[in-house]
Amino acid sequence: MNKLILTFASVAVLSLNSMAADEKKPDADNTDKNKRDRSGDTKTPVDQSNSQEDLKLTQAIRQAVMKDESLTMTAKNVKIITAGGHVTLRGPVKSTEEKMKIENHAKSAAGVAKVDNQLEVKAADKK
Repeated sequence: MNKLILTFASVAVLSLNSMAADEKKPDADNTDKNKRDRSGDTKTPVDQSNSQEDLKLTQAIRQAVMKDESLTMTAKNVKIITAGGHVTLRGPVKSTEEKMKIENHAKSAAGVAKVDNQLEVKAADKK
């Protein structure tokens, strides 16, 4: 009988813990970013040019970013959009250092005046 009570108590505690863990995380709300991207005021991956020069430039930047072992996977997944020889960098990174490293990779491939760094430093998760 004691084992049965202990089993039910354990199941109840585990259920409550899992429900509490789910409640701590707020739903992602990208509404403002989605409105901004639909407005046409910002570059999105759809704006990537298909010219050989732009594709090669995007590829060169992406390869440099991927080779940089100091960057996190978040940083390696930023958007690199090239049109008319001008590069736009968008997406979250984990630190200002990552933001600058990616910008430097882009500037060395495209030239200093041709890079628009719109990367956003993502706030660290608080536990």
